[in-house]
Amino acid sequence: MAVNDKQEVEPVTPEIMLAFYRRLYPFKSLFAWLNHEHVPTKLFTNREFAFTLQGDVYLRYNSFANAEELKKQVCSYNPTRFEIGPVYSARVSLSSPLLFPSSIRTSVLKVAPKPRDRKTVRPAAFSPQLRELVFDIDMTDYDPIRTCCSGADICRRCWMFIAAAVQVLDRAIRDQFGYRHLLWVYSGRRGIHLWVSDREALELTDDQRRALVGWLTVIHGGKEMHKKVNVRAPRTPLPPSIQQAYNTLKTVFHELILEDQDLFASEEGWKALLQLIPDNDVRSNLEEKWDLKPGRSSENKWDDFVDEVERDKKSKSNLNHVKEDIILQYTYPRLDAEVSKRRNHLLKAPFCIHPKTGRVCVPVDPRTIDSFDPEKVPTVQQLLRELDKIAPSATAGEGAAIVEHHSDWERTSLKPYVDMLDKHVMGLMEETRKAKQKMDLSW
Repeated sequence: MAVNDKQEVEPVTPEIMLAFYRRLYPFKSLFAWLNHEHVPTKLFTNREFAFTLQGDVYLRYNSFANAEELKKQVCSYNPTRFEIGPVYSARVSLSSPLLFPSSIRTSVLKVAPKPRDRKTVRPAAFSPQLRELVFDIDMTDYDPIRTCCSGADICRRCWMFIAAAVQVLDRAIRDQFGYRHLLWVYSGRRGIHLWVSDREALELTDDQRRALVGWLTVIHGGKEMHKKVNVRAPRTPLPPSIQQAYNTLKTVFHELILEDQDLFASEEGWKALLQLIPDNDVRSNLEEKWDLKPGRSSENKWDDFVDEVERDKKSKSNLNHVKEDIILQYTYPRLDAEVSKRRNHLLKAPFCIHPKTGRVCVPVDPRTIDSFDPEKVPTVQQLLRELDKIAPSATAGEGAAIVEHHSDWERTSLKPYVDMLDKHVMGLMEETRKAKQKMDLSW
């Protein structure tokens, strides 16, 4: 069964959202994650938050002194979602909020904010200083190569495209760049986000981010099916970094593309495959064979191509390299590069609610990504019902406005996900402690 709009039997009302923010959202854990310490620092106080309000209005350039102040403002605005931006050189709250229709929020990212202390900070000195390195992988980018779902829909089967992307990207970032503090977050509907919180990652300039994401990008071009992999000179082996990914993805290709998705069973599917083969004779031979035997499975068709590769080993076409490029094209992570290139890009905060599905944007363990099931992620309605069963007298309603619930999430199925974030935070705080200790010793 796919996660899609047709399953929306319970609308996410403003009343439900307010109850969630008051009782369940882990503001303290979010603060600790962004701040890297228990006491507020500029990593949090100079951080930009943006809100999508009821009525589809977008409010940018908010900053807060601590978790309590953030919670108070979130409960006051009761947004459908909120996003996290960079750390600026000064606090970014406005005396008069900037309101935009959410449909144009992307186009206003370059509007210069005014800091709270704008009278004492020169405009030229006010700029984004620090930002987690972020990545976004969206299932819609896999529409040309998945057969089970399309568009906004997602199921356990096509989630395996995301799982493969997480495995490859997580290892590449750790091994090639040495980053350790990676937080993967399910988007609540059809994708996944990555936040890299190492201090070195926070300090990357926009140019460095562009270079890094360029290094990791293998799939180029839009959704139309043509050759999108160009990672080496003719007749040369794959670069070591790509070879490492290929060793993982060739198994994924057989299990996911050939067996599960059976992508080349349809005429549209195998003709798209033929477009990626540069040798005219090989392409013609395969097309004639598959036209005569349309019922051949994807695995059999791929075996036919592999036979051609074996026969062609000494020719100019070098079909073995073509075979490797095809496997990469169908399985390598498809990154939304623009999300990663600039420090002032905003990204939805973990534990927000997706308005279409009601699901919480929860952290995901990359080590068990294969067994993660987006359909089993708790919804906001489910979490509130769990609370009601435990303490019916404390349900969100009259009186909820004057009762604080700092840890109600601990009594719901949200707990393992908040625990995952808290474990991630412990690593960041330990890193900060060691850095301070090293600095003290240097004095």
